[in-house]
Amino acid sequence: MTLCPIAILTGCKKCFLFKICPLKSIIGDFKKEKDKSSNTSPEKKK
Repeated sequence: MTLCPIAILTGCKKCFLFKICPLKSIIGDFKKEKDKSSNTSPEKKK
């Protein structure tokens, strides 16, 4: 549920406070993207 008025209107990524907002995932609509690059690269054993 989005409670932030800026996130409701424009979304978290377009907000001018996005970089410093500590609550963007709690009251905003920001969701972390999973790091897919670490899962796709196979590990080589020597």
